[in-house]
Amino acid sequence: NMVMSFRVSDLQMLLGFVGRSKSGLKHELVTRALQLVQFDCSPEVFKKIKELYETRYAKKSSEPGQPQPQQHRSPDALSIHSSYDRGSSVARTSISTTNIDYPALYGKYLNGLGRLPPKVVKPEVRLVKLPFYTTLDELLKPTELVPQNNEKLQESPCIFALTPRQVELIRNSRELQPGVKSVQVVLRICYTDTSSPQEDQYPPNIAVKVNHSYCSVPGYYPSNKPGVEPKRPCRPINLTHLMYLSAATNRITVTWGNYGKSYSVGLYLVRQMTSAELLQRLKTIGIKHPELCKALVKEKLRLDPDSEIATTGVRVSLICPLVKMRLSVPCRAETCAHLQCFDAVFYLQMNEKKPTWMCPVCDKPAPYDQLIIDGLLSKILTECEDADEIEYLVDGSWCPIRAEKERSCSPQCPILVLGSSDVNGLLPPPNSNGENGKATADVVDLTLDSSSSEEEEEEDEEEDDDDDGPQPKRRCSYEKGLVSAC
Repeated sequence: NMVMSFRVSDLQMLLGFVGRSKSGLKHELVTRALQLVQFDCSPEVFKKIKELYETRYAKKSSEPGQPQPQQHRSPDALSIHSSYDRGSSVARTSISTTNIDYPALYGKYLNGLGRLPPKVVKPEVRLVKLPFYTTLDELLKPTELVPQNNEKLQESPCIFALTPRQVELIRNSRELQPGVKSVQVVLRICYTDTSSPQEDQYPPNIAVKVNHSYCSVPGYYPSNKPGVEPKRPCRPINLTHLMYLSAATNRITVTWGNYGKSYSVGLYLVRQMTSAELLQRLKTIGIKHPELCKALVKEKLRLDPDSEIATTGVRVSLICPLVKMRLSVPCRAETCAHLQCFDAVFYLQMNEKKPTWMCPVCDKPAPYDQLIIDGLLSKILTECEDADEIEYLVDGSWCPIRAEKERSCSPQCPILVLGSSDVNGLLPPPNSNGENGKATADVVDLTLDSSSSEEEEEEDEEEDDDDDGPQPKRRCSYEKGLVSAC
């Protein structure tokens, strides 16, 4: 009965107290609050309900409609309840049933004798979007971890329950691997900083307890360099396997070290994506048309009047700098200044294991939402199967760069469709001349910079890539249907 008599603001305060979502219509908030009463027998929740009810009842008994001269205050001194802090929306509407507690006061405000105080909107902590996690619901907005005493080790509890819909989403989701569902409840922690979206950051001495069991938290990457501290990957912490997948309430307790820095925690219902899914999405929406790529090439090679040396062409390797294999899905960030590409397949697999989202060519950020598939280079890969490097020319055309003995008999045309020939697969030295004897001013040969050759390949890749030593025409399978060759 107490909960049923609550106003929207009282329901929001109660739900916020236990870490439940405060958004939605009044009947949704009432349902959530009643679930809380039904399934959570913790004394602190009942104490909060009683406190909110008594506060509301005390305010009601001291309304202007009931004369109490000794408690009379001017309208300016009266505190405005949070449910009325809607700014101009109150002034536009007549007094509704939710405003009935303050008819005289709000009559004066609405008649122009005063104004409602402006609502102070505090900036909220926001977390960066993670490509491998699609947010389905926000269960707890980022909330600051507040120390309760002067101890170095603090405990912060949070109580919440899943809705039947959320439980079904988890139960019906596919298994990423045994025991790991794709739809998960995850805990994210970051610095309490509202200036920009925050990356995940763990406090010292972190431990997370879900109901009666401690949850596994990612450990440290070992450091091979002396004097360099090992780094800890701060990722969302999956709580799903320890939660009650029912209407019962779950209790999350975060243990953390209080050493001066402020942290905030949030709870989210997410769907974890795989690198294969992100690759398919990129192939669907991320292909840059060959003509646009050609225009970019021409722009890069446009004559600079301030430059004493005219750039006649730029070389681009068809070998991925990550794994020293022929590109299959040529990719780079839209923000990158270079034309050189890396392979999207391996780039996504590597970031699935260890998310850094740094371009392997220029070492600048290359986040997923900035990635594009180079449609022109995709087309070139299908037309030029026996060269490992090409040169873009000033008019946007291209020609293959092959061994010296092959060049002498090459036809003089910018775009070549070559048959199979006996090439040794070695790249020419940087100071060698291009076709027609012209010097190549800009050389982009990034095959010497490799991050890791231990990344797993997709299932449909050829099995003969494990031979000893580098192979002349070693390449991974690639999608020939990305861009039609015209």
